[in-house]
Amino acid sequence: MNKKIQFQLSLMMFLEFFIWGGWFVSLGTFLGHNLDASAGQSAQAFSTQSWGAIIAPFIIGLIADRYFNAERILGILHLVGAVLMYQMAGTTDFTAFYPYVLGYMILYMPTLALVNSVAFNQMKDPAKEFSFVRVFGTIGWIIAGVLISRIFHWDSPEGVENGMLKNTFLMTAVASGILGIFSFTLPKTPPKVAKGEKVTLSDVLGLEALKLLKDKNFLMFFISSVLICIPLAFYYQNTHPFLTEVGLQNPTEKMAFGQASEVLFMLLLPFFFKRFGFKKTILAGMLAWTVRYLLFAYGDSGETAFMLIIGIALHGLCYDFFFVSGQIYTDTKAGAKYKSAAQGLITLATYGVGMLIGFWVAGEITDKYLQADGSHSWENIWVFPAVFALGVMIFFIILFKNEKVEYKNA
Repeated sequence: MNKKIQFQLSLMMFLEFFIWGGWFVSLGTFLGHNLDASAGQSAQAFSTQSWGAIIAPFIIGLIADRYFNAERILGILHLVGAVLMYQMAGTTDFTAFYPYVLGYMILYMPTLALVNSVAFNQMKDPAKEFSFVRVFGTIGWIIAGVLISRIFHWDSPEGVENGMLKNTFLMTAVASGILGIFSFTLPKTPPKVAKGEKVTLSDVLGLEALKLLKDKNFLMFFISSVLICIPLAFYYQNTHPFLTEVGLQNPTEKMAFGQASEVLFMLLLPFFFKRFGFKKTILAGMLAWTVRYLLFAYGDSGETAFMLIIGIALHGLCYDFFFVSGQIYTDTKAGAKYKSAAQGLITLATYGVGMLIGFWVAGEITDKYLQADGSHSWENIWVFPAVFALGVMIFFIILFKNEKVEYKNA
């Protein structure tokens, strides 16, 4: 891969995840302070990510893979997304906001697959080359948080009070417009499916991979993957409002520590996987969920602020050791025939169904512990996902029989 193409792909990844990190992290705080949204309404807004994940396979499988170059549809989706982002910035109530965010996430979630498709199409050895391109996405997410907290101070107490978080949508709209235009200059990535070749609904949704559920071990992993998304939803939906409410300085920037830790734990994963095996690796990820939420429950912005920082930094361990390990396990169980279908099914089940349930549960629990003065009993809120994650871990320990899983990159 020549330097020009590497630069193009790296910039594409940077903008793709700058866009996501530029508004999604602080969304909960924006909804509560700018739109006076309840936790239940916030759950609806965050659930649009799940609806986007559910609908994305149709856009990719039935449209992008059959009729259009990936880079062109990527450009169109981001240009339309820029318009929707601009509209979100101008809303003053949740009723007007929701259709825009739903439309946006239905358009954005397919772009996650499209940027990968564009990148992989230019690589001779993705196993070696992709990480050097994808890391710029993580950098983009982190820089978005630094801009919001450190440069513009939109998430400061004064900024939140004055409604400045609406500027995150304007910033994202500009970035989305830039990526939309830039996408048309990316290397050509033609449709994967030849003209005349039939693509069934089963192919698009990866339903052929349902045969894997006959394997008891894979079934237990599948159920655990869906269930662990419930505590994951608590993190996405509640962490920023929680940090803002307890008075932690620069919360958006500090939440970017979670993305930075992803890079660290991704580097540690091969060694841990090889030394301890799949079951212990995934259990370490599950245990980290419980530890993280207990740190949130009993930490504060004063003397125990370090507990909140550690809880955020555990995101890499939580995510990489569970979800990335799970992708490796799914890949080995599926084999060549069902490999793509199995990954698609897991994504649909977790980011689609699992997170959809999780956001609803998070909204119900958060509203339950809303206090008369408008604050929340965060200790009770965070104990719930901590105990839930512990329950999933115990379920997995008892019902998943240890088996050898080879990590090819280890």
